[in-house]
Amino acid sequence: MTAAVSRRSRPGKRAKKKRSRLLLFRAAAWMICAGLFWCGYLLWLINGYPADKQIAKAEAGIVLGAALWNDVPSPALKERLDYAAKLYKDGIVDKLILSGGLDLNGATKTEAEGMRDYLTAKGISADKLLLEKEATSTYENLLFSKAVAEANGITRSVIITHDYHAARAKEVAKKLHYKHFQVAATKSEVLNPVLNETREVLAYTKWKLDSLLITLGIRSS
Repeated sequence: MTAAVSRRSRPGKRAKKKRSRLLLFRAAAWMICAGLFWCGYLLWLINGYPADKQIAKAEAGIVLGAALWNDVPSPALKERLDYAAKLYKDGIVDKLILSGGLDLNGATKTEAEGMRDYLTAKGISADKLLLEKEATSTYENLLFSKAVAEANGITRSVIITHDYHAARAKEVAKKLHYKHFQVAATKSEVLNPVLNETREVLAYTKWKLDSLLITLGIRSS
């Protein structure tokens, strides 16, 4: 009698294990689908920013920093700086706020100082360049640059960056209550688009989480 009951219970256990595996499979499938949807949404935001829109005249341009190589702007940072120099020389902006702290790659200059040296070598007067030398992220770039702008009576600004970075920079600026601003975006000829957009998807995801935590008061702004 006991053996018969045992034989009948085994199929029941197998059925439960099968149902558990099926539920795990479905959960994993839904998570993969959600991840793909999220990545697709962010790529749509990243690639959908209109990089060719006209830039109105403003008091200052805010150049978001990137890495220095041996205390000299990296090729990607040079692209931002060349674009900033063009906006300045075309009379779109009267000053440039250069934002970026010290890289953890052996640099002896802050990103802001390296950018200043590059632009003065291009003929832009040092008194037209305002330095923000503490930032280590896009959020800090814009947070600290806003304080520099306010200290210098600047109320209208143009945020200068690459096209892949423009959508996130715009969101951060809105979160920081920038009132009168535009985002001027340049395309890159030196960055690998696949690697760069992959990294930006991860950075954008982190920003969305940080933004939510700030909104909920869990994280300080």
